Amino acid sequence: MAFQQGLSGLNSASKNLDVISNNVANATTVGFKGSRALFADVFANSLNGAGASQVGIGSKVAAISQEFGQGNVTSTNNPLDVAINGNGFYRISKDGTVSFTRNGQFHLDPNGYLVNTENQRVTGYGADASANIIATSPIDIQLQTADIPPLATGTFRFGANLDAGATQPTSAVFSIADPTSYNNTTSGSVYDSLGNAHVFSYYFVKTATAGRWDVYASVDGTPISNVNLGAGAGNPLVLNFDSAGALTTAMPITANLNVGGGATSPITFSLDMAGMTQFGSPFSVNALYQDGYASGRLAGLNIGADGTIKGRYTNGQSQNLAQIVLAQFANPNGLKPLGQNQWADSPDSGLPVIGTPGSGSLGVVQSSAVEDSNVDLTAELVSMITAQRVYQANAQSIKTQDEVMQTLVNLR
Repeated sequence: MAFQQGLSGLNSASKNLDVISNNVANATTVGFKGSRALFADVFANSLNGAGASQVGIGSKVAAISQEFGQGNVTSTNNPLDVAINGNGFYRISKDGTVSFTRNGQFHLDPNGYLVNTENQRVTGYGADASANIIATSPIDIQLQTADIPPLATGTFRFGANLDAGATQPTSAVFSIADPTSYNNTTSGSVYDSLGNAHVFSYYFVKTATAGRWDVYASVDGTPISNVNLGAGAGNPLVLNFDSAGALTTAMPITANLNVGGGATSPITFSLDMAGMTQFGSPFSVNALYQDGYASGRLAGLNIGADGTIKGRYTNGQSQNLAQIVLAQFANPNGLKPLGQNQWADSPDSGLPVIGTPGSGSLGVVQSSAVEDSNVDLTAELVSMITAQRVYQANAQSIKTQDEVMQTLVNLR
């Protein structure tokens, strides 16, 4: 009788509707991956029946297959929202239990750990004291929010053009308080060991010797005796230029600035003025660089396409804090669903292969964005209509079989 076939068809159609309904319910769930039901026909075992004479006894759901296709990427206002564009899963842990997800809605907990909405910690690589990423076994990412210490200036580079047609100053004795004793002046900031900024001023004096300029300097407007530009405290640094206007004085030199305030004194740094020229045009500064800075407080975070988390500080500096890693599997369909948009590895999926975003076949990540569900709502609604018709058809086959049996019962 056809009751068994019809009943199996009803069960299969009902299971298909369950899968479709689950997809529709999660059409707006971030990182969700839709599923589809895979069906197989069923035959009764027969010892001597020929294949051509066997009639199937219905259908069954052979498997529920997840579709790991890419979802659309939508921008958000949270820099810690991170979307994966391509292959890979985030590796997250809680109390030693590791799972995997595509949902990148992250935030910081009170202890500075990068976590998801379930307070599971995102794993990756940490950074050492020099802000270098250390690629070891993945660890829970904890971002250091403390202020970064100051850095005393170690290199000062300066470049400018000195006017070859300039005349000697009218005052023969140099004084920082007398503008007629020098041709040009400019300044920059240098930092001591405590992060205090000091004004490093330098003054250019045209001499009677062709192609020669004397350079004096002061710190915070104090007398030049507090500055040593390699020729002794208070003495000028001599710059010589050839007939083509190129600097011939060897660079760099070591400069020493005496400062107060409890910082290490003097500030000793490499002064490089190799960019100086003497052409027949007005004085102009074309290069200024120094590598010191004050202490800084964390002002924001940026996450690069390779998963590197950089901190932005109030002193204009940035440094690496950690790096998110991704995992990929030989058979993603073998992953075990755990709910909460998470999966666990299994013998069918194979072991996770860990790498940084953008390496190998892993995708890249995008900050301030999330990956939408990959469910095509229009297609699911069409599939729902089809599943409904299949359910109705199987119910009709049962009804027809019932009418046949009723006819047999009524035979007299």
